[in-house]
Amino acid sequence: MTLKLPLRNIYDKRRIWKMGLMIVSVILVAGFIFMSSRIVRDLAEQERDRMQIWANATKELATMGNDDSGGAAAQTDVDFLLSIIEGNHNIPVLLVDDQGEIMLHRNFHLPEPIDSLAPYAISDANMVYLKKKLARLQNSSNKIEIKIDDHTTQHLYYEDSTTLRRLAWFPYIQLAVMLIFLAVAYLALISVKKAEQNRVWVGLSKETAHQLGTPISSLMAWTQMLDAMGTDKSIVADMDKDVHRLSVIADRFSKIGSMPDKELTFINEAVEQSLAYMRTRIPKRVTLTIHIDDAQNCGIMLCQSLFEWVMENLTKNAVDAMDGEGSLDITVTSTPDQALILVKDTGKGIARKNFKNVFNPGFTTKKRGWGLGLTLVKRIIEEYHDGRIYIKESELGRGTTFAIELPTVKSNE
Repeated sequence: MTLKLPLRNIYDKRRIWKMGLMIVSVILVAGFIFMSSRIVRDLAEQERDRMQIWANATKELATMGNDDSGGAAAQTDVDFLLSIIEGNHNIPVLLVDDQGEIMLHRNFHLPEPIDSLAPYAISDANMVYLKKKLARLQNSSNKIEIKIDDHTTQHLYYEDSTTLRRLAWFPYIQLAVMLIFLAVAYLALISVKKAEQNRVWVGLSKETAHQLGTPISSLMAWTQMLDAMGTDKSIVADMDKDVHRLSVIADRFSKIGSMPDKELTFINEAVEQSLAYMRTRIPKRVTLTIHIDDAQNCGIMLCQSLFEWVMENLTKNAVDAMDGEGSLDITVTSTPDQALILVKDTGKGIARKNFKNVFNPGFTTKKRGWGLGLTLVKRIIEEYHDGRIYIKESELGRGTTFAIELPTVKSNE
């Protein structure tokens, strides 16, 4: 019976869920901003209505000054109109005559305090400030024309109130807070998820190393017994190689989860040694070529057994991508700061949209596979060796080039 693991389907479903949640979030945020904008617009209309009443009151006062009729009723009307004008405590207002001279101002934060003995006198500094305000307001829609009579016209200019301005900024502030909250929540979720993955990696690796330990010890004893019984030396030697190989694999798994011991290693020798095992195990129709320049043989701090695991994984993936036929070129170069290893195959290639996805756990293009090989490779290179691995280039039907960057000893000093 064949066990099929739909890891890629799970990955695709997670991506669909993420896209769905993002779309819902965008819709909610857009609806929130729309509703807030409606509220701001309604409040702005109310403030304009208030300013219109203020302008009407100003006109009534001006015309009453030309009316000879008096009495208590007239005084009451004056008091009422003044209460309307004086009742504006939050909307900055400028009243200007036909010649553009400022007649009255209210609720502006002037650079100099108003003299209580001469409240209608405007100092030079305050006048400069109000003139600048007037020039800006003349180009806005916040203005009302007051026609006093056939020969006199005044102009009322006003700014949005502090409350309205704050409310206009409020949705964007809330949006920023929401984005910050989502970013923090996302980072926390990623951190928890990564920690959980780390625990799974460590637990699986340690358990695998532990489970392999007993049969490996038993096989070692059997090879010694076969050798003592006079079994063909070549057979015993081949068995010893395979047992040693199992021992190396178990040792690799035991190193996952803790920072491995690293030694100063020359990059050329490290690559050659890593590929020595794979040379005799890749199909004959695959041409493996290593390009090494001895003049660029730099030193790096390396855990050789884990590095071999990286190169073996990349080599196996390349062979699978080529269906057992093609060419595999491995090039090693270096700079004063880093060593660069390029692994280029002539396989199926990888779509650009999947350049980063190939390193995600569970992502695979194979019919069979766990989709963990490149995830393990990335972990070994980036977390254990402070390096970087990425797809340098790939073209569907033409092949793929993986790049590994490792810091040299000089760059670490």
